[in-house]
Amino acid sequence: IAGARVERSVVSFDVQISPSSLIQGSVVMPSVRIGSNAIIRNAILDKNVIVEPGAEIGIDHERDRERFTVSANGIVVVGKGTIVTP
Repeated sequence: IAGARVERSVVSFDVQISPSSLIQGSVVMPSVRIGSNAIIRNAILDKNVIVEPGAEIGIDHERDRERFTVSANGIVVVGKGTIVTP
C-alpha cells in the first residue's frame, strides 16, 4: 500500500495498491493490483483482479451491474482475473 487510503477493509497478501487510491468496506483477495486514483467501495475483488488507474467500483451501481455481480445489498463482486477499466 503506497500512499493510498484503506478503510474498514480486509486486504490479503500479495496485493499492490497504488498512490491516491481509496478502498472502503471491501475485501481484496490475493494477487490483486489496484492502479492509482482508483475508488473501490463495498466490493469483493477475487484473486488476480487488475483495477486500472482511475477505475471506479461501487460508485455507479447501474454501470457495475453491466460488468459485475451486484448483491441485493449493493456489494459488488468482481470475478477472478477480471481487468477493470475506467
